[in-house]
This record gives sequence, structure tokens and C-alpha cells, in this order.
Amino acid sequence: MTDQQHARFQLDEVIHAPVRFSIVAALAKVDEAEFAAVRDAVQVSDSVLSKQVTLLEQAGYVVVKKGYVGKRPRTWLRLSPAGVDAFQAHLAALRAIAGQ
Repeated sequence: MTDQQHARFQLDEVIHAPVRFSIVAALAKVDEAEFAAVRDAVQVSDSVLSKQVTLLEQAGYVVVKKGYVGKRPRTWLRLSPAGVDAFQAHLAALRAIAGQ
């Protein structure tokens, strides 16, 4: 028996949920993205994205910025430094589980 913990213990429960994982993965590719672009990329409704982003924001992984383009309200999302670190660690755990 080995003393080393299985890699699954390194998975981040906040990120691991499929929709949140998809959101974080989409944001990892860009500096910042508009709410609607993330919604379309992840293929969820506004309400589902809003709920999941709120959980990610509460965990400190996503930064939400609200503003206007002309007179239209807009919301932009980006990963925080903690979110980038958590995503990288989560990916490393997935790779370890997959045997890479």
C-alpha cells in the first residue's frame, strides 16, 4: 500500500461540476469575456450561467465587472489569479488520474 493520496483528492469540487469546469476552461483562454460570449460558448441559459458564475465568484475564482457599452448594460468575466491557479491544479489532477 502506498502513502500517496490518489489524485482525485486534488480535484477542486467548485470547478469539477461540468458547467463550472466549462466556464473556467472558456475563461482560461482569454483575458476577459462578455457574459453573452461565455453563455454561447458553454451553451447554457443566462440564468444557469449567472448562478454558476456567482458560485465561482464566491470561491474567488472569477471576477465579474459590470458596465455599459453605450446605453446597454454589459457584464464581463475573467479568471482571478486564484482561479487560474485552481484551474491549473485541477487539470493536473485530471491528468494524473488519466495516467499522463
